[in-house]
Amino acid sequence: MARKKEIQLQEELKNQEQWDDFLSKKGLGMIDVYQAWAGPCAAVNGMLRRIKNELGDDLLRFASAEADNIEALERYRGRCQPTFLFFAGGELVHVIRGANAPLINKAIPDLLKAEHSVLEDGSERKVITDPIFDQEDKEADAEEEEEEAGEEDAGPQKEVTVAIIKPDAVQAGHVEDIIQRVKDAGFEILAQEERMLTEEEAREFYSHKADEEFFDELVAFMASGPSHVLVLSKGDEAGAEVIDEWRKIIGPFDSTVAKEEAPDSLRAQYGTDKSMNALHGSDSHEMATRELAFFFPNFQIPKSEAKPAEKRLQRTLALIRPDALKEHKDEILAKIQEAGFTVALQKEMQLTKDQAAEFYKEHEGQDYFDQLVESMTCGPLLALGLAREDAVERWRDLLGPKEVPVAKEEAPDSLRAQFAVEDVPINQLHGSDSVDHAEKEVQFFFPMQQTLAVVKPDAQEHKDAIIARIKEAGFNIAFQKETSLTEELAQQLYTEHEGKEFYGQLVEHMTSGPSLFMVLSVEDAVERFRELMGPTDPEVAKEQCPDSLRAQFASDMLKNALHGSSDPNHAQEKIKAIFGDIEFNPDGTVKGAEPELDMVTQGDTEPAEGQEGEKEGEGEGGEKPAEEAEKKEEEEAKPEEGGEAPEAEAPAEEQKEEAAEGGEEAKPEGGSEGAQEETSGEQTNAEQEGETKDENEQKEAGEKEGSEQTEGNEGAKESPEEGGSAEPAAQEESAEKPAEAEAAPPAEGGEGEGEKAEEKPAEDGEQKEGDKTEEKPAETPAE
Repeated sequence: MARKKEIQLQEELKNQEQWDDFLSKKGLGMIDVYQAWAGPCAAVNGMLRRIKNELGDDLLRFASAEADNIEALERYRGRCQPTFLFFAGGELVHVIRGANAPLINKAIPDLLKAEHSVLEDGSERKVITDPIFDQEDKEADAEEEEEEAGEEDAGPQKEVTVAIIKPDAVQAGHVEDIIQRVKDAGFEILAQEERMLTEEEAREFYSHKADEEFFDELVAFMASGPSHVLVLSKGDEAGAEVIDEWRKIIGPFDSTVAKEEAPDSLRAQYGTDKSMNALHGSDSHEMATRELAFFFPNFQIPKSEAKPAEKRLQRTLALIRPDALKEHKDEILAKIQEAGFTVALQKEMQLTKDQAAEFYKEHEGQDYFDQLVESMTCGPLLALGLAREDAVERWRDLLGPKEVPVAKEEAPDSLRAQFAVEDVPINQLHGSDSVDHAEKEVQFFFPMQQTLAVVKPDAQEHKDAIIARIKEAGFNIAFQKETSLTEELAQQLYTEHEGKEFYGQLVEHMTSGPSLFMVLSVEDAVERFRELMGPTDPEVAKEQCPDSLRAQFASDMLKNALHGSSDPNHAQEKIKAIFGDIEFNPDGTVKGAEPELDMVTQGDTEPAEGQEGEKEGEGEGGEKPAEEAEKKEEEEAKPEEGGEAPEAEAPAEEQKEEAAEGGEEAKPEGGSEGAQEETSGEQTNAEQEGETKDENEQKEAGEKEGSEQTEGNEGAKESPEEGGSAEPAAQEESAEKPAEAEAAPPAEGGEGEGEKAEEKPAEDGEQKEGDKTEEKPAETPAE
């Protein structure tokens, strides 16, 4: 019996004529728009076939269209993201970008139902324009208007803000002091006057706060005495960001909070509480324009003598609260993408009530505060770090008014109006209200983290390319060190895997050559680096995450190129085990570290063959005069050191199994970089002797070597290029020369052991392999 011919799922549209013919047909048509070089999105075909079979509706049709040869799709050319256009009656009714299966699966039945209603009941068809083109057109029109206005006015206007010294500060006699502080901060006062507001004027000026509990108290306060009003800009430039800079100087709204968080701010020094907070500042360009017209209706904003500042990339915090996340996650994310935002950070999490109260502490005391906290903690929420030009203002424009009824009436297309949850008065999305607040709020949800990254022996030839990719991804390399593991150390590090099928191969691989250990700093470092690495299995990585590091540089499950910590606690434990006690600044850099202009990273070395090559790879950073002087001192120190030169070694983590990553316990180690130029034979003898040498002999040798440090330390410190682990001297000398005990630079490949200056000299010198696991890690004397 002949096999029945399979019905084609999608029509193929190759030219304008076929496109027009498809759109002329009745029903709902979903079109996969693709570039000729990429081809259609085959990943969704199975789902589309299932939907077609389940619905069995002849009005539903699918097609794929090659943008390169169809005139109607000219604006879609050169865009590599999968795009699905939905047409009904020849008009666009919906757009989905990206192969978002859940969104497509939900959209098709809804749109098909709406089209049936149009055809059968005469309902009105909801026609749209592609949101991304609509946004591009608006921005292009705005730029064109600005250019035309600039040509007509012969120069852009300065950016200005309105500042008010409130009655409490005026009555206390602080006007002159505050004005001087304004000038010292670089602001230009374009206009100023003393103004006594009537109660009616105060109500009008603060009308946007009419629903606040403190509104009547605020009005009475502002009408209680004279205020001093100023118009501020910034020098001869365009005054860009003057609004945010002024709000930063005046500090948090509540003076009590300002005293704690920003003690140098004007509100902290001259304010009393929330209402009597001494100063006011416009919170947006629109508000500044309104307030300027209120106080100075005839004021002409001067032209800037300089070109307007270029728009800078900003980031802002967006929160999708639990109720909206549960019901509208995919739709909201699609809207964010269509508006031109890049999701730089993303985390789904459950807040505790204490966390929510801390985040919204400025609203404490308001009648809606408890309800707000409850809304934030009733389930998991989604925190997003959004990036684009003018991100703060653009995101708030997209959100719409805070009050849901106002949003539905005045901005029905805003996100707060579209995704309001029935019977929930709290709006479902949050956005930072200033650049300053955005940074604080991003830090609240995405605190700076450190993670351990290891480039394994199999990926050493790709080390430079991997480091470049890590830096491109926004990571700061705070510390790094390259070293090789001995078989004994590898066995100790992976004792929990002993007896497993892959144990022997694991030990053999991790001792086959040097590994590069790095401390990476960035927001959400652990999760972000794991995403950059990709799945443990390179074959899976190539299929699911083709741009990941393992997809590009790994060979198989054993030789999978990289290791990354599985969680923040694991990262802290491993970093401490390998690099010792390190403290980090809020920006992720190492405390006390200063950049060295001529720092040479381990990636610049070329190890020789065999064991001696590995030692030299750790000990050489380039042929420099300072390095030669250090080598000379090193040779002189050898009789004191007894010819013992154990390597500085560090544990490496195997990524074969996810569970293995989380449970491995790195052992501390130590080593002497000061004798790295000795032969491999001498090293072997030293390691054997290390297993029998008693602790007293070690301490005597360490004390002798400590005296050598005092004589020859300065040159070694000033040339941390030499050696895979350029360390400062012991704590005593560090106290005498604090400037020399600085750690290596935080980002540009400096070695990560400078922070261990607190190690005692007796512990530094001639540690043997058998003792390393009991001493503090990677202790190395200055040469």
